Amino acid sequence: MTTYGSFPGTRPRRLRTTPAMRRMVAETRLHPADLILPAFVREGVSEPVPIAAMPGVVQHTRDTLKKAAAEAVEAGISGIMLFGVPEEAKKDAAGTAGTDPDGILQVALRDVRAEVGDELLVMSDLCLDEFTDHGHCGVLDAEGRVDNDATLERYAEMAQVQADAGAHIVGPSGMMDGQIGVVRDALDQIGREDVAILAYTAKYASAFYGPFREAVGSSLQGDRKTYQQDAANARESLRELALDLEEGADMVMVKPAGPYLDILARVADAVDVPVAAYQISGEYSMIEAAAEKGWIDRDRAILETLTGIKRAGARNILTYWATEVARTLH
Repeated sequence: MTTYGSFPGTRPRRLRTTPAMRRMVAETRLHPADLILPAFVREGVSEPVPIAAMPGVVQHTRDTLKKAAAEAVEAGISGIMLFGVPEEAKKDAAGTAGTDPDGILQVALRDVRAEVGDELLVMSDLCLDEFTDHGHCGVLDAEGRVDNDATLERYAEMAQVQADAGAHIVGPSGMMDGQIGVVRDALDQIGREDVAILAYTAKYASAFYGPFREAVGSSLQGDRKTYQQDAANARESLRELALDLEEGADMVMVKPAGPYLDILARVADAVDVPVAAYQISGEYSMIEAAAEKGWIDRDRAILETLTGIKRAGARNILTYWATEVARTLH
């Protein structure tokens, strides 16, 4: 005699039987509008320059950047985050190329706005590290330390020139104390209340930034541990979050994404503003390198990591695969 009670009465596997079933009950869905494309534009080049540490990513020319922006519109992603790479001779201790109205980042902002108008959110990295000859995110004092308050003055000027160049959103990424309030005041003083601020709220001093150093031609000397967050700390990110919101952040971000999903989840649970996460260069390069070796399924790994980031609470994800993935989702 069969004893039917010995079998499970509840079978969750029924909801995994076919692709259609799994699709119907999926709790997390990626959409092209969730994605933002980080892009690099290099001054003085006539052809795109491949980034060896990030296969498939380039330092754009002004023309190829405009093409990438148009492709992003066609793919349906929400935004493009621009990073400028100046000529080496134009770097100095104060990062003056970053606030020059004719500097590469401001020129690129104008180019992209002219190309896409308001069809794509044009976003700008608001930081000095690409433009300083020492590679730090701010100006240095006589002891060689990053001077927080002197750096805020530079950020205020940078915010204004980026807004004038056409940025819809600025992204202060230097982790200086008080940066969001200073940037908000600077924008409001020139009547640019319409320009939004994406705060790099929890930006950790991470080993995964390595390939990015090549991407922006970094001149970094030393490290950024005195201003970026310590990987050992979680509650600290909530303190940074409270300060950024009090100072006027419209959106907040966690960076890197993958190694800090717990931080992302805590931030997302704590706020009612949009939350973003940045899948950074090292996260990108690891998957590309492992896939090139044949060790993982590239396309599945990309979608799995992005789904995990969204599941943890990100409304938007900055990823170098943004346009490619958006086309796949269509």
